[in-house]
Amino acid sequence: MISAGDFRNGITIEYEGNVYQIIEFQHVKPGKGAAFVRTKLKNVINGGVVEKTFRPTEKCPQARIDRKDMQYLYADGDLYNFMDTETYDQVALDSGTVGDALKFVKENEMVKVCSYNGNVFSVEPPMFVELEITDTEPGFKGDTATGATKPAVVETGAKVMVPLFVDQGEVIKIDTRTGEYLSRV
Repeated sequence: MISAGDFRNGITIEYEGNVYQIIEFQHVKPGKGAAFVRTKLKNVINGGVVEKTFRPTEKCPQARIDRKDMQYLYADGDLYNFMDTETYDQVALDSGTVGDALKFVKENEMVKVCSYNGNVFSVEPPMFVELEITDTEPGFKGDTATGATKPAVVETGAKVMVPLFVDQGEVIKIDTRTGEYLSRV
């Protein structure tokens, strides 16, 4: 059991017969009245987002989410195939379950497959990936004082905003949570 006063982003709880992941939380102490915790919860099964308020002393059972490292093999139509590297079991997930998680992931890279009671509900890419730029416009020499950016397409097909000095064919590091350029490799 976890009390509402101990809520943190990413924690999964069982509440009203559903399993929710905490996306945002805020401890509110109004000038008059009791304190409360305002949360934004994402249903891990169907993806719906709801807002709930809790008293700080309210307790919820913490849901056990299994995160298993699996290798992303390939996409076949709207099915994405993953393999457990220990048992060599393969799992095919539909595009609804995967969502945008593989936007920055190349084939044969490791991801975390999240499941609750054996039902897979999401795929987590690695936090940072290194990808090659396949298409971008050339930058202009001397135009770096403004911190300007330009669009670039990486080898997975995703679009990223990069600084003007980055050229086609270079390998860059990307934060998969925000989709932002971090550095050249």
